[in-house]
Amino acid sequence: MRKEKCLNNMGKTAIITGCNRGIGKELIKRFAEDGFDIWACARKESVEFKEFIAMLSSSTKRRITPVYFDLEDEKQVEQGIKNILSEKIDIDVLINNAAIAHGGIMAMTSLEKMKEVYQVNVFSQVKIMQLVSRKMMRQKSGCIINMCSVGGIEAEPGYLAYGSSKAALIWITKSISKELGMYGIRVNGIAPGLIDTDMGNYKNEEEMKKVLERMSIPRMGKVEEVSKMASFLASEEAAFITGQIFVVDGGRI
Repeated sequence: MRKEKCLNNMGKTAIITGCNRGIGKELIKRFAEDGFDIWACARKESVEFKEFIAMLSSSTKRRITPVYFDLEDEKQVEQGIKNILSEKIDIDVLINNAAIAHGGIMAMTSLEKMKEVYQVNVFSQVKIMQLVSRKMMRQKSGCIINMCSVGGIEAEPGYLAYGSSKAALIWITKSISKELGMYGIRVNGIAPGLIDTDMGNYKNEEEMKKVLERMSIPRMGKVEEVSKMASFLASEEAAFITGQIFVVDGGRI
């Protein structure tokens, strides 16, 4: 089945943001193995990232091109995406994966920090979707996957900036799915729970224990389990699915 999917995706292209670690790194691995050529977007260049891409490209025989821009800088975001689109090739999949986390109660969260989190987690995501969806609209096809979070579904104290930014992204995902469906573009979200990444390991031992006790499957999720959901949503098997948020959290909510 995996080999068949790879053959079906040959010649297809995906843009994936936040690729230099965690879920994003696993996403480019999964999609390259699925047969996609990839624009792998990251905030900054590193030797480790370049070596990883070179190794993955060699093993999968797929073209993986790094693109560097900082989602805090709207001009960098716009230029980075325009550089990709200037290649005049179809964009079949966009995965908005990059994000920043922030914990802090409302009284201790400055508006400056709120603006920073929203710039990365909301405004830059929308900017990327605006630019890429115009290309997809001309193609009359495309798939957009936004990496949301269970933090945007359940309200917990101490996560004002992050939780509300992800809640906004969930609403945006559902809303634009209704705007873009007529052009053959599907828009869905994935809401991971506690995943074994640098971002997922920021909780202290007591907080981690409380979360695990609430879960039907009391363990941290694997990045592979999130990337498999993205792979499914990008496939023809999900051709009639749009405007949905898929929770991957081990039964936490």
